[in-house]
Amino acid sequence: MASKPSPIVLQTGNKPQHSIIWLHGLGADGHDFVPIADELDLPVAVRYIFPHAPMRPVTINGGFVMRAWYDITQPPPSALARTGGDAHQDASGIRASQSVVEALIEQEVANGIVPGNIILAGFSQGGAIALHTALRQATPLGGAMALSTYLPLAGSAKDELLTDTRITPVFMAHGRGDPVSPFTLGAASREALREFGYAVEWHEYAMQHSVCEEELRDIEAWLAKRLVRPGQ
Repeated sequence: MASKPSPIVLQTGNKPQHSIIWLHGLGADGHDFVPIADELDLPVAVRYIFPHAPMRPVTINGGFVMRAWYDITQPPPSALARTGGDAHQDASGIRASQSVVEALIEQEVANGIVPGNIILAGFSQGGAIALHTALRQATPLGGAMALSTYLPLAGSAKDELLTDTRITPVFMAHGRGDPVSPFTLGAASREALREFGYAVEWHEYAMQHSVCEEELRDIEAWLAKRLVRPGQ
């Protein structure tokens, strides 16, 4: 049986006090967003962790085995299912990936990074897991960044999201022409989170299911506000 690949770890300086755990999208792997470390000019040293999703059959892709944080049985809806929609989502897969990310958070804490200096980020499926996990932490994290994605298991979110995590800043960005994760689904997720009491910084772009230069600069500005040196 093949061993599980270790996450890719990059440090932008000595003894970083901030970590960004960045989750890739469906069918990609941890290498997908590694170049982001060179693209972002941040005010402090950061440890990036780029994990690899497990290999699993994905129903919507004919059962083809690929890296996926959870299974997808049907195309994402154009609107957020606030009640009853969870039955069509791979809840067990989503929660299993939550456990994987929580183990990475615990590892960073063991390495001396306080939870408030840990940011979860992700694109598409990875962004869904970043949102899902960040807002279920007993000790709030430094932020959640969700790119071209949506709030998974929205029907159960109201009862599961922890009140203390309402201080967790959320960055959401979406392409208006996204054919994979509908723009309307992302916008509805934004509104649901705001109703739950979260401060969501929202950005939208004239693009499809991708990341653009303008978005990178917005990410950089948002991260710069979250990543500050001790004493500042």
